[in-house]
Amino acid sequence: MTSSKNDGIHTPASSPNPEERKDGESIDIQKECRYPRISYPDPIARREVMKFERFQRCWTALVTPMLPDGQVDYDGFEKNVLFQREQGAQLVPTGTTGESPTLNWNEHDKVIEDAIRLAAGKSFVMAGTGSNSTRETLRGTAHAAEAGADAVLLVDCYYNGPSSLELRTQYHGVIAAKFPQLYVTPYVIPGRTGTQLEVEDLFLLNREHKNVRAVKEATGDLDRMAKTRKLIGDDFDILSGDDDKTYDMMTREDIRAGGVVSVVSNVVPGAVTQLTTAILEDDRERAEALRTGLEPLFKIVTVKTTEEYGGFTVPCRFRNPLPIKTLMNGLGMPSGPSRQPIGRMTPQGVGVVRQAIRTVYENNPEMLRPIEAHYKVNLADRIGDDRFWELSEPPK
Repeated sequence: MTSSKNDGIHTPASSPNPEERKDGESIDIQKECRYPRISYPDPIARREVMKFERFQRCWTALVTPMLPDGQVDYDGFEKNVLFQREQGAQLVPTGTTGESPTLNWNEHDKVIEDAIRLAAGKSFVMAGTGSNSTRETLRGTAHAAEAGADAVLLVDCYYNGPSSLELRTQYHGVIAAKFPQLYVTPYVIPGRTGTQLEVEDLFLLNREHKNVRAVKEATGDLDRMAKTRKLIGDDFDILSGDDDKTYDMMTREDIRAGGVVSVVSNVVPGAVTQLTTAILEDDRERAEALRTGLEPLFKIVTVKTTEEYGGFTVPCRFRNPLPIKTLMNGLGMPSGPSRQPIGRMTPQGVGVVRQAIRTVYENNPEMLRPIEAHYKVNLADRIGDDRFWELSEPPK
């Protein structure tokens, strides 16, 4: 089954009519690609003003905070974006971390619009508009272009699993050709999609479409990344899609990644920006110290536990964004619950997250002080008081 945006959740598509979008609305690609509803600065003009040159340093994959009733917490989102901007991070709204599969179109559009408005010429915005439907991706990218995004991030098509050739000719290439004013960044993450754009097709995309000048790499395959650098050359940016692999990707001479689309930077944008900057400036001593300090957080992007319930012992894997949202809730940052099917961590999982932040606070408290200043919280109290970590649900 495929899925579509409707009232805030994904449900099976019910209409086989190719002239209807999967949520039942009629679709007119030409109309969608004009998307006249709002008027924001032209992204080319924004790039000229902001001197956009490379995809480098820290790009934060923003969480979408929710209210207790499951509605998007737009006020909380504003606080988080302003925090990111203050700390020098670039912005990636409506990605996997932002729970894009569960956002309806109105929510998806407003999150992107708010990110661009709040960036205020001080941060770049790469909007997540990918899906497993080229038509839906055209619609989302049209909106991002009109809103003034600098780039779009296109995850490889999940579940329907097109070949690398089809990903290039029927998906990434279609978007890149339709929106030459936008940078189009393929996002390769086979662990979530079941498919991947091969390096050769990435090379061909870059050769044909000069607005394809970066890739988000979440394959974990360093040899593949080295092949990308060798085949495409230096005038192309590789962004890490895994916090814990950023250092190796940036320091390996045959990869030379430019930065990271980071999850942990929702909490420590300044420290991740400093890490990537130190590597780019070849300050390895500083970079090593920052990597060591951040490592406990890198380890909780995904949390693995073994749980006992129903008379069984079952391995559990709590994936992004649940651990980072759990951490943000504990620290008093706008986050809220995740939408189903994401639930709550078990007590054991919350314990892993809490221990990680406790370690960072004890060893490198300066990394976390910007949180106290921006959100007006006392981290010693937040980390030490059990009441702030009553976020779990025992397995049943």
